[in-house]
Amino acid sequence: MSSKIKVGVSSCLLGNPVRFNSGHKKDRYLTETLSNYFQFVPVCPEVECGLPTPREALRLVGEIENPRLKTTQTDIDYTEHMNNYASQRVRELAEENLCGFIFKSDSPSCGLYRVKVYHYSGKSAVKKGRGLFAAAMAENFALLPFEEEGRLNDAYLRENFIERLFSYKRWKDFLESSPNYKKLVDFHTREKLFIMAHSPSHYSTMGKLVSSGKHLPHEQLLSDYENLYMEALSYFSTVKKNTNVLQRIMGYFKPYITSDEKAELLELIQDYRNCLVPLTVPLTLINHYVRKYEINYLQKQVYLSPHPSELMLRNHV
Repeated sequence: MSSKIKVGVSSCLLGNPVRFNSGHKKDRYLTETLSNYFQFVPVCPEVECGLPTPREALRLVGEIENPRLKTTQTDIDYTEHMNNYASQRVRELAEENLCGFIFKSDSPSCGLYRVKVYHYSGKSAVKKGRGLFAAAMAENFALLPFEEEGRLNDAYLRENFIERLFSYKRWKDFLESSPNYKKLVDFHTREKLFIMAHSPSHYSTMGKLVSSGKHLPHEQLLSDYENLYMEALSYFSTVKKNTNVLQRIMGYFKPYITSDEKAELLELIQDYRNCLVPLTVPLTLINHYVRKYEINYLQKQVYLSPHPSELMLRNHV
């Protein structure tokens, strides 16, 4: 990585007292763990659009697909105010070169999933809405990885989201390297097993795209590859897909490892397949063999180390 990964975040999650009650929702995983790798760009739509702190709470009211943003007691409508702000802010954030965004859950401005939308009577609500600012972000940044802070407590969601952040950063660094066709081939070669672990079908499609890339306009090739790359990584890596990749890796060891080493690795892969050990267990031995036997192709594979091991994203069973 050329630098820390720049990620947008709802400001209250960093401990900033911007909520309606002058409080915050500081998330220590963000501030104490992810901050070592990410440069956070804080955003509070409600404060930035001119609302005071403290202030009357807001909520979504009306139709799920097109709700109004109103105060809970006085019924003041801030919908147009927020939408105008959001239109301007997304243009500014486009200049920030973000690799993702972490939203505050349940917020009528920042909530990404299952935000309450109240009936006009105010007596009932359904959790099917999306905050107005989050909706504007999703509409304008189709490829950008998004997540809510609460969902990062789920090990699989956390792994997938953070992997996509690191992947998007690698891609952005690649685009800054004045890429040509050969460089794209090299990039794809390094990413092959990582892509396969997420989506074998995308792996096949992307291989065909790169193979025919010499006959495509350069900008179209890069754009098509980027779309497929980020789409592929939105699929979760699973035990089955990871097992297939691990078995594929074993094929590169044939000329090198002894029968005992092969048996040991096969046993660990089987333990992983049976959900007895986390992915990091067979990968630790694989990385040892890669270093020991200096297998050049595998040394370059992102799959073996797609993010810092300190994050422990592959330690769950």
